[in-house]
Amino acid sequence: MAARAKMRALIAKGMIGQRPKISRGLPTGSILRCADNSGARGLRLVQVMGYKGRLRRVPSAAVGDRITVSVRHGTPEMRKKIFQAVVVRQRKPYRRAAGIWVQFEDNAAVIITPDGEMKGSEIRGPVAKEAAERWPRIASAASIIV
Repeated sequence: MAARAKMRALIAKGMIGQRPKISRGLPTGSILRCADNSGARGLRLVQVMGYKGRLRRVPSAAVGDRITVSVRHGTPEMRKKIFQAVVVRQRKPYRRAAGIWVQFEDNAAVIITPDGEMKGSEIRGPVAKEAAERWPRIASAASIIV
């Protein structure tokens, strides 16, 4: 019963289902491009939400993960602030279930509010299918889903 209620809460927050096994290509401290029009341009990965790791292992994120970022470049209101975001592209290649390998030319994320809504209104560039399937609000704002 509690698992069903938790699942319903996650769906209400804009996040759906299980995450497939994806190569984690973004360790803590990585620099990402902000793919939306929220006012931020450069982001630094601070923390991976829900990461269960091992002692002294650096947490790392993959496509579709919710992360905590600090804004390095952008408008003065956004700079030096901490936000939550979702990774939509990564440079490290990862394998899909169909057997093809996917790799993007940059690392990018989209800033979201704590309840799963997007801060911006549009997304620049392609969005990985894995992130779009897991975050329907991001999928509706994406122009290209690869």
